[in-house]
Amino acid sequence: MSDSTISEIQRPSISGWRHGATWNYLVMLLSSLAALLVSLALSAETLQLARHPSAKLGCDVNAVVSCSAVANSWQAEFIHFGSMSFPNAFFGIAAESVFITLAVLGLAKVRLPKWFSIATWWGGLAAALYAYWLFTQSMFVINALCPWCLGLLFATTLQFMSLSHATVTVQNLPSADGSLGGLRRGLNTYYRLGFDLMLDVVWIVAIIALILVTKGAAIF
Repeated sequence: MSDSTISEIQRPSISGWRHGATWNYLVMLLSSLAALLVSLALSAETLQLARHPSAKLGCDVNAVVSCSAVANSWQAEFIHFGSMSFPNAFFGIAAESVFITLAVLGLAKVRLPKWFSIATWWGGLAAALYAYWLFTQSMFVINALCPWCLGLLFATTLQFMSLSHATVTVQNLPSADGSLGGLRRGLNTYYRLGFDLMLDVVWIVAIIALILVTKGAAIF
């Protein structure tokens, strides 16, 4: 059967429940749902500010913890088509709907075409990079934290971690044959020994520590 044909998913390349389709795509589904809810909330607040520019949002706590400070910045609406501009949250709704669909297909044990799985991983990487770009802009340029944006950051992080895990152990990419065989063996070892779990925990703790060290006094 060719790579362009959708078929039943194969057994994970590494044994263990944590490497299978059910666990990884369930984590991806839950994190994508959380990211979708956050995108909806951000979109609603964007519309509220458009109708009432002087309105105070529910997450406007002080000068540092302020959704409106982030929403009114150019970083929150940097995508333009001609004379029109669109809030980033609107694109988040569309993107997360796609990731939710992919997670459901994974839970249904559907093996996706190779090209589609690769494109999905790159899409997940783009979403994660955007979330971290907005986080760094909020932290160090706008000097304000949006609670909804932080929720999107953590949800997107978990989404990309589970997507990457599933791409290797469930979708069996990259292929073990050819020039990428060494990379595939390294990734199998990385997941089999649980290095991914340790790195994921350290990464999330590091983000929380960075927030507390730089903005903790204002938050509390």
